[in-house]
Amino acid sequence: MEAGTILLLFVIGLIAGAYGTIVGAGGGFIFVPALLLLLKYDPPVAAGTGLVVVLINALSGMIGYIHQKRVDYRFGGILSLAAIPGTFLGVWLSRVVTGHAFFLTFSIMLISLGIFLLVKKEPKSKGEQVKEGSFGEEAFPFSLREEVAVTRSEGSMAYVSVNAGEGEVPADVSLQNGEKVSSGKAWWKGSFRRTEWALLGTGFILGIISSFFGIGGGWLMVPILIYLFRLSPHVATATSVFSLSIYSLVGVFIHGVEGNIDWMTVLWGGLGVIGGSQFGVYLSRKLSGRLIIQMFGGSPVFIGATMIR
Repeated sequence: MEAGTILLLFVIGLIAGAYGTIVGAGGGFIFVPALLLLLKYDPPVAAGTGLVVVLINALSGMIGYIHQKRVDYRFGGILSLAAIPGTFLGVWLSRVVTGHAFFLTFSIMLISLGIFLLVKKEPKSKGEQVKEGSFGEEAFPFSLREEVAVTRSEGSMAYVSVNAGEGEVPADVSLQNGEKVSSGKAWWKGSFRRTEWALLGTGFILGIISSFFGIGGGWLMVPILIYLFRLSPHVATATSVFSLSIYSLVGVFIHGVEGNIDWMTVLWGGLGVIGGSQFGVYLSRKLSGRLIIQMFGGSPVFIGATMIR
């Protein structure tokens, strides 16, 4: 591999790592198009190689987010488990879909997502999981979530269902915006409700997208967690990176068996991603939730437009 190519891969990885970690997207939606457009990789190899870089970025970023205690483990765990079977279907699709269809589908998805995020109004905070900048019911005309996050008086976290029938709420529980939880609302005890079924379906689809495009799926997961599951942008990005770390590992294994990974590209691109992701974790603490969404909206439109053939 030539020195110029090595330097280019490192720089691409650095940018993808920092930017991807900030928005919780793994960076694959930058790295994979770069392999396709700048280095002319075949789609299956670009997808497989890009997914390895996504995994490296996610693992590196996950460490920082866990340290900051910003991960919602319940959401991340369910998404990860549901995404694993979807990764098998995604790898199969990468074998049968033509290059033109791959580029076109990739472009449409990126542009659609970017436009949605750019035109969507900032929702107002309601009592949500995170005290700073959480996003409430005005974020979207409906929600896939059936419970709200609450904090006991001593500071521990729990969920309260919007439906009664699972037991009374302890007296020392209040919403994080200061509102008291009325009697008759119920503790969330772990039974499968609409929230969990929606997370399973979302995770399965993200698993397909992750292995098919090699971009992790975080670019789609983050706005879903924000607008449909009402997580704050900061928690959504951290939870996205956490779940990517789990299910991307399965996709990497399958792509490796298929011979779709260029390991020299992984080496030099991955080194850039590791450095970039740590800088991204640090920088994300300095940015507002709305700025994260705006940053996330512009880049998919630009990248998607350049991929149209």
